[in-house]
Amino acid sequence: MTTFVLVPGAGGQAWYWHRLVPELRARGHEAIAVDLPAGNDDAGFDEYAEAVVHAIGDRREGLVLVGQSLGSFTVSLVAQRMPVDGIVLLNAMVPKPGESAGEWWGATGQAAARAAYAERQGRSAEGFDPLVDFLHDVPPEIVAEAMAVGEPEQSGTPFEKPWPLAAWPDVPTRFLQGCDDRFFPLEFQRRVVAERLPGVEVEELPGGHCVALSRPVELAEALMSRP
Repeated sequence: MTTFVLVPGAGGQAWYWHRLVPELRARGHEAIAVDLPAGNDDAGFDEYAEAVVHAIGDRREGLVLVGQSLGSFTVSLVAQRMPVDGIVLLNAMVPKPGESAGEWWGATGQAAARAAYAERQGRSAEGFDPLVDFLHDVPPEIVAEAMAVGEPEQSGTPFEKPWPLAAWPDVPTRFLQGCDDRFFPLEFQRRVVAERLPGVEVEELPGGHCVALSRPVELAEALMSRP
């Protein structure tokens, strides 16, 4: 049995995974959805990693870390603190040694890639709208639930300090990417992953940036598979 440790991105809400958790358990595995102290200005990625380690508790076998978007920074630090069997990055930001999460956007050219993708689709890239950028393919009832939960707080603290590792952890790593992600477009991710995680293949999934909300069945099946 695998224990999937589900680490959210910006906003740090375990709620993001609430549709995926029962799918994993129905397939005979365990799932731990982690809440991060994202609204705490005193908390950076070290504190986020500690929250994950605390949620894992005394489990030490069959652990696979799943990091959504900004969650990649957190899972990389967790993998340095305890033994894990693997890491799965989902629509994720790939860190670079010495670069902060705040610097990542300009260094990778994310804004230009997002704008170009929007233009190809005949959309405006002006401003940011979670309904357009994140939730465009999420079922209406789940969107309504997300609106009821409210916009999560995200402190700027984790974006300020450089990623402290000299290299990506020496742990088997997969990269899953929603082919309809409007925020981190597929071709953009292919380039970034090739540059920063040589040898790691970008595995395509249907869905946008919030695959765990829009396509939990397909995501569960992808997590079950082995490339």
